[in-house]
Amino acid sequence: MSDVTRETMEYDVVIVGAGPAGLSAAIRLKQLDADLQVVVLEKGSEVGAHILSGAVLDPVGLNELIPDWKAKGAPLNVPVTEDNFYALGEAGAMRIPNFPMPPLMNNHGNYIVSMGNVCRWMAEQAEELGVEIFPGMACSELVYGDKGEVKGVVAGVFGLEADGSLGPNSEPGMELHGKYVFLSEGVRGSLAKEVIAKYDLSKGKEPQKFGLGMKEIWEIDPEKHNEGSVTHTMGWPLGSNAGGGSFIYHLENNQVYVGFVVHLNYKNPHLFPYMEFQRFKHHPMIADLLKGGKRISYGARAISEGGYQSMPKMVAPGVAMLGCSVGMVNVPRIKGNHNAMLSGIAAAEAAHDAIKLDRSGDELSAYEADVREGAIGKDLKKVRNVKPLWSKYGLVASLAVGGFDMWTNTLGFSLFGTLKHGKNDADATEEASKHEPIEYPKPDGTLSFDRLTNVAFSFTNHEESQPAHLHLKDPSVPISVNLPKYAEPAQRYCPAGVYEVVDDKFVINFQNCVHCKTCDIKDPSQNINWVTPQGGDGPNYPNM
Repeated sequence: MSDVTRETMEYDVVIVGAGPAGLSAAIRLKQLDADLQVVVLEKGSEVGAHILSGAVLDPVGLNELIPDWKAKGAPLNVPVTEDNFYALGEAGAMRIPNFPMPPLMNNHGNYIVSMGNVCRWMAEQAEELGVEIFPGMACSELVYGDKGEVKGVVAGVFGLEADGSLGPNSEPGMELHGKYVFLSEGVRGSLAKEVIAKYDLSKGKEPQKFGLGMKEIWEIDPEKHNEGSVTHTMGWPLGSNAGGGSFIYHLENNQVYVGFVVHLNYKNPHLFPYMEFQRFKHHPMIADLLKGGKRISYGARAISEGGYQSMPKMVAPGVAMLGCSVGMVNVPRIKGNHNAMLSGIAAAEAAHDAIKLDRSGDELSAYEADVREGAIGKDLKKVRNVKPLWSKYGLVASLAVGGFDMWTNTLGFSLFGTLKHGKNDADATEEASKHEPIEYPKPDGTLSFDRLTNVAFSFTNHEESQPAHLHLKDPSVPISVNLPKYAEPAQRYCPAGVYEVVDDKFVINFQNCVHCKTCDIKDPSQNINWVTPQGGDGPNYPNM
């Protein structure tokens, strides 16, 4: 819709996404110069609506951004009191002792938090400083300047016809221009994906790797609740079928976050990540914890796992990518929010310095240098070989070898150098004929649930008359290629039941989408393109 005439608004910095990275950038910009005009655009119905809550937060970024966060009432109320690691078998569990683990795996000083609530609190701090925050404003397009630089975004497009055209009740949105644009969309953001491709920012880098994280919030028997406890497991039920594991965090009010991660480089297209999660909850150790409790929320999200060697170039003319738009998750720690905050701070400082010099629309190279050479780069470099070792040698070997490598990196060297990832996750998928189908037990409705029942607990909603935000590059591919060759894995890798094959037709139930982006990542033909739906649509994760 490049020929549409829209109103424009001018800012110093336009920030896409009100997650920890975007809000940190906004806050630091206004701390540095109260007169800067800063806007944050959030596609969720409110700040935090699209944040899949439940994390262990390293407060290092928050300490730098708002040192007096405790006095200001930040919702970091549950310090970690104990760390537990288990290797699971089908009927039992073996405790892995903490003492051989590198110091970076210690959660002492960290907090179990709802990142949705942390972001809501950060938004309040930003608004007090004068940041404009517009929730329900999805950014659907980038705006380019005469020199090919990114100069803004299109936001607030509503009411399109089913074919994507403007109708009599459509709102064409507006253009928000900035001297610099920050993309903090989270994993596999649609605008970041466009920027990476347009400016060839992944040239010379390893392919990004991903995991699918699924999470339920449970309210459990108070006698079984252990506030501040953190447990991680690996092994059963995934075994040799896929990498991954679980996390169980005990927060306030007798609630626990129960999460399960499946690495998306699995080979067998018959694998059903959601059902692996549901089966996991029937392990005796987990079932005993949840017995008598109730599930109160569900969600899913892709996780960037490529780490240090997969981070693309972060800047292009007029634009910088922050946090998970780049891929800053420390995989063995299962933590990325601290690096997201630090990246927002670094980007803000680089933009502030540039604007003081009357620069605009150029590359913020100082930001890139800060990330790669500073605290974020040092954090990720220490663990850069964990993911490729796991992918290459499997769980048991990677525990020993990966742990050794983290220890040596803590001392400043690695015997392995920097290992490569090789294939992307889509290319890792093998033909169905090479693998046996996997039989999964039927959900019992007490501990385990079918997908559609659980999706209702994500409170997701999409206006049904709008265009589907899941685009097929070639509509024939699912049935003509993916079905005979890969048993059409979209039926299984989607944790929300969006895709079905019905009477030899490929059906897309986009209303179910929880915005995890797995389809955009794992489709073996790379035929699915996730684009932004209209603002306010998608999951509405609860304030807890």
